[in-house]
Amino acid sequence: MPTSADVDPKLLEILVCPLTKGSLEYDRAKQELVSRKAGLAYPVRDGIPIMLADEARRLDE
Repeated sequence: MPTSADVDPKLLEILVCPLTKGSLEYDRAKQELVSRKAGLAYPVRDGIPIMLADEARRLDE
């Protein structure tokens, strides 16, 4: 059973990177949605993905 901090699996199926429109990978340990194509990791706070490039972490950091 997902915890309140987990992202709804149905939501993960439809979410795409706002910059590349590419697929995302959910990193449960880091609470991030990772866009390999954009090189960004979008944070997930309280189960809510923050899909803003300004809030994303660069993967090369």
